[in-house]
Amino acid sequence: MLIHRRDVLAAGAVGVGLAPWGAVARGASVAPRSRRLRIAHLTDLHLQPELQAARGVAACLAHVQSRVRSDDATDVVPDMIVTGGDTIMDAFEADRARTKLQWELWRRVKADHCSLEMHSVVGNHDVWGWDRAKAGTTGEEPLYGKRWVCDEFGRDLPYTSFDRGGWHVVLLDSVSPHERSYVGRIDDAQWDWFERDLAAVAPGTPVIVFSHIPILSATPLAVAGPVGPGAAGIPVPGGQIHVDRDRFQRLFAARRNVKACVSGHMHLVEQLDFQGVRYLCNGAVSAGWWKGHHRGTDFGYAVLDLFDDGTVERRYVPYGWTAAT
Repeated sequence: MLIHRRDVLAAGAVGVGLAPWGAVARGASVAPRSRRLRIAHLTDLHLQPELQAARGVAACLAHVQSRVRSDDATDVVPDMIVTGGDTIMDAFEADRARTKLQWELWRRVKADHCSLEMHSVVGNHDVWGWDRAKAGTTGEEPLYGKRWVCDEFGRDLPYTSFDRGGWHVVLLDSVSPHERSYVGRIDDAQWDWFERDLAAVAPGTPVIVFSHIPILSATPLAVAGPVGPGAAGIPVPGGQIHVDRDRFQRLFAARRNVKACVSGHMHLVEQLDFQGVRYLCNGAVSAGWWKGHHRGTDFGYAVLDLFDDGTVERRYVPYGWTAAT
């Protein structure tokens, strides 16, 4: 896949310092809005026995829950946690024993350190054994692929939705197999479900969509390697951004109540507003896979405030972790 200059120019404003949605000229009348839901988005935990990752995840969960219930809007405990995929370091290439160890560690950390409602997105590293040569799998194992992660998350399918605080929340599975690897895409069965799910939402109810791989993002441009002077465009792997993003944009144009799409995967912090939808890429709890910062991105998580007027605000919150030495 190639991203051309004209696509970048069409993408609109990109950055983390944009004015809040709905900003108006000075002196204009603004109707008061009310926050209906606060979500802590913890993505790319990459939990593993090494590099003190379990202690790091525990510290992050403690930081999320250390906020107090008060009138200070910046210091209120989130209503829930959404984990954004890549919960464990890797099951894609891991054998059964290593995968079992990582999921046991996740269950223990969650049980000991989290008291909030939690919902989880499937990430590419959560899928067991798709690289059969390295994982030693055949594809016939009962827990092969996404069955294991679905069991860990307590649901039958890797995608789901629910309603909270006047918002409709969708958790998509954005990881599709491609040869021995994966791409960002949802298959026809999930797409049919997604269309029916959105069609059942009242037009006045705002929708927020969570995926692991960004549906739309400029972050692949930030990590793309140099190209020669004769190159026609910048190559972007299909594993870094949804290859079916045009399909999403056509659907969102028809369903104007989709207000935000939230992702992880890239371990970078980004905000991109395009055609009425706010796209947010929310860094990583593990930053640079627990080895340090990643391209200046600290160990952190996002606080998402969802308002009754359909606006969404995001703050990226470092939780004070320092890489093990």
